[in-house]
Amino acid sequence: MKRVSLPLLILSVSAAFAQSAMAHGRSAVGNHTGIPVPEISHGEMAVIADYRDRIIDLASKATDTNEPFRRVLNYAQIQYSYCLWGRVPGSVTDEQSPFNECAHAYLAATKAVLMAMRGMPQEADVASAIISDADVEMVRRGLSLITCRFSGEAFNTADVVRPRWSEIPTHPASMASLSGLMAILFGVYIAVRRLLRPQSSV
Repeated sequence: MKRVSLPLLILSVSAAFAQSAMAHGRSAVGNHTGIPVPEISHGEMAVIADYRDRIIDLASKATDTNEPFRRVLNYAQIQYSYCLWGRVPGSVTDEQSPFNECAHAYLAATKAVLMAMRGMPQEADVASAIISDADVEMVRRGLSLITCRFSGEAFNTADVVRPRWSEIPTHPASMASLSGLMAILFGVYIAVRRLLRPQSSV
């Protein structure tokens, strides 16, 4: 394996953040050449997030699919990775989080995939059961009427929603989470350097 220089690693990470910061958020018009994805309310997000793994697992195994379904499923998975796999604290529940809009996007697509599976012969029963459970959970937690600034926002598979990187320094939870991630990556880099360092002969 080749050694990776620390300056090069830092430069690469900085460049990625800079590029994302320049392109953060969406344009005023957005790209609408893909498949429309209906909006999701802030209240729905918390429940759909809890069921996300079950929904995506069911959708990934579906056989009776069409191209629009597959594109929305792919969009849901791409957006999930852009949103750092939902690992940033508050990305789903805190509307001030720089990751909240991208969380809306992947959860809206996840919900769209779930609703589409109600019409699939092999997946209809399981999908309907998940929808019923989610409805009950929303009522139990009183989430049905909760909205936020992104609640009325529809999405499109051709319009990737990135985190609002420039807002991270003013959002303590996101800043702490990403700082911890950078510290872990740096620790891994140091450990790899030590493993690759030639051992001095005795």
